Amino acid sequence: MKHLLLSLFLLSSVTPCLYSQKKPMEIPLYPNNNIPGNLPGPDEETTSSEGGIVRVNKIRTPTLKVYLPAKEKANGAAVVICPGGGYSIVAIDHEGYKVAEKFNEMGVAAFVLKYRIPNIKNQKDPSIAPLQDAQQAILTVRANAQKWNINPARVGIMGFSAGGHLASTAATHFDRALISNPEKISIRPDFAMLIYPVISADLSITHSGSFKNLLGENPSQEQLNLYSNEKQVTDQTPPAFLVHASDDKGVNPNNSIVFYQALLKHNIPAEIHIYQNGGHGFGMHNPTTKEEWIDRCQNWMDANGWLKK
Repeated sequence: MKHLLLSLFLLSSVTPCLYSQKKPMEIPLYPNNNIPGNLPGPDEETTSSEGGIVRVNKIRTPTLKVYLPAKEKANGAAVVICPGGGYSIVAIDHEGYKVAEKFNEMGVAAFVLKYRIPNIKNQKDPSIAPLQDAQQAILTVRANAQKWNINPARVGIMGFSAGGHLASTAATHFDRALISNPEKISIRPDFAMLIYPVISADLSITHSGSFKNLLGENPSQEQLNLYSNEKQVTDQTPPAFLVHASDDKGVNPNNSIVFYQALLKHNIPAEIHIYQNGGHGFGMHNPTTKEEWIDRCQNWMDANGWLKK
């Protein structure tokens, strides 16, 4: 009997720690993979690596990879990370996994979102599939806040390039839930971090490939305005941190600037760092400067109180 009681005690002692795992775990984004708007069809997802960049292609089944900090480091903050890829692939490693590991060092729980690639063969409405996944990711983090040792009032979103467009969409379109949310859990991120983001459909600065992949060949002006996120900033938009390089030939740095200006217009706290050089797609490490923007990001989060235990 004593041995049985001891075994039960040890099991109960271990169980609460399952979510303080050292190894990240990948979970389905939607319960039972009941993915809204998906059409029947084969899973053709592939992963490749070229030039040191890991690319995930043809994603139709979204997942969330959970990175939890050591219990003694955890401060309750969390961030959903949306890697970039022009809405054609997801650069899952240098704009995802490696960033999540860095956040864990700060005591922040991180969740890498492998979101669906818009495709008329796979979704009824490809234009909303990535946003549905971002909203579901935020909902999932908040729904599991107690289990994952997270403060549900400190859940942010980060995105790189087209993932920055997705993150900025989640930060400006949260009043329109595109997912099932019977418990009315907030899908508004508490803060947004946008790294060389696609923002605007303005022809003078837009990244046309991202908008084409998201909205199709001939989107209406109404659609372009809706997803031109500098036009969607309101007084309820969360605070934001932005990073870009002046010589970015992939995504014009004015994308970050117009979003920053819109935030200022609505008195939303914001910080922007525009480096002289760096190009596009540098991930966490801009090779042209000794400064690490992720350190500036940490300082910004700390200054706003999100890193306090």
